[in-house]
Amino acid sequence: MLVKLTEVLKREIITLSEVKKILENISLDEMDQIQRWTYDYSKKFSKTDYDDAKVMVDGLIAEGDLTVEEAVELVNVMPKSLEELRAFTFGWKKLIGTEKLEKIRSILLSNKGDDDKKNNDDEKDESGIES
Repeated sequence: MLVKLTEVLKREIITLSEVKKILENISLDEMDQIQRWTYDYSKKFSKTDYDDAKVMVDGLIAEGDLTVEEAVELVNVMPKSLEELRAFTFGWKKLIGTEKLEKIRSILLSNKGDDDKKNNDDEKDESGIES
C-alpha cells in the first residue's frame, strides 16, 4: 500500500470549532481514520461555533493580554469561574490579577451564553418540555 504524504503549507494553532469547520468540508468517505476520529472529537467537545470562537480568541488576545496558544486553550475548555481560570494561569506560570481574570471570563461568557440559550431552546423543541 502506497501512502501519499502531503506537504505542510502552514502551521497554526486553531480551536476545536475551527477544526470541526475544516473537517465538515470533507466527505466522511474521503476521510482517513485519524481525520474521522478528529472530526468526531471536535463535534463532541467544541464548546462554541466557529464565528464565536474566532471573536473570543481575538478578544482574549487583544483585551486579555494572552498569547494565541493561551486564548485557544481557554476557548476550547471554556472555564466558567475565576477558580477554573486560575488553574490555567497557574499552569502557564502567569500571575494575572482578578480584574484581568474578570475581563477574560466576561469575554468567554459573552458568547457562551448565546450557545447555552440555543441549546436549551433545542432541548425544549425536541422533547416538548424544558430541561
